[in-house]
Amino acid sequence: MSDAGPELWVVRHGETEWSRDGKHTSTTDLPLTDIGEAGATSLAPRLAEVEFDLVLTSPRQRARRTAELAGFAHAEVDDDLAEWAYGDYEGITTPEIRETVPGWTVWTHPSPGGESADEVSARLDRVVERVREHGRVLVFAHGHSLRVLTARWLCQPADEGRFFRLDTSTVSVLGFERETPVLLKWNS
Repeated sequence: MSDAGPELWVVRHGETEWSRDGKHTSTTDLPLTDIGEAGATSLAPRLAEVEFDLVLTSPRQRARRTAELAGFAHAEVDDDLAEWAYGDYEGITTPEIRETVPGWTVWTHPSPGGESADEVSARLDRVVERVREHGRVLVFAHGHSLRVLTARWLCQPADEGRFFRLDTSTVSVLGFERETPVLLKWNS
């Protein structure tokens, strides 16, 4: 923990076939590609020297496998870290959705049969609350859920997550400057 408060280290899972192809992936439980496995393995030396008070992972195999390959097979599953549920848009790309819903983004439009931004925020607010009870926490999860988690850490609405591009197999660090929640490192 820094002098100013807790730290939250966030890791987006390694590449899957659908993340590579830009398909919205929430409940579909895809494995990592070979590139995804290599990316996840490359995280191990970057995280090995850091002590974490708590390590959490989404229940999806792509996040759990990333945690395992990064050296954290003991990560505790937290269902609140699951990806934004896309409902009818599961497995579909944004350009395909925009053929029938011009201008659609997950940040500005509903996902029929899926979660609302408020529902995703409520889940990730529970993660923020849990993390802030510890010193340094590491989480393994997904692109949109981690972007919402970041927005909520920064006391912003979920749609502010649109400003935080997050690539696969990356490490980001959230923390505090005095009493203010801040980004310490992003998409590294």
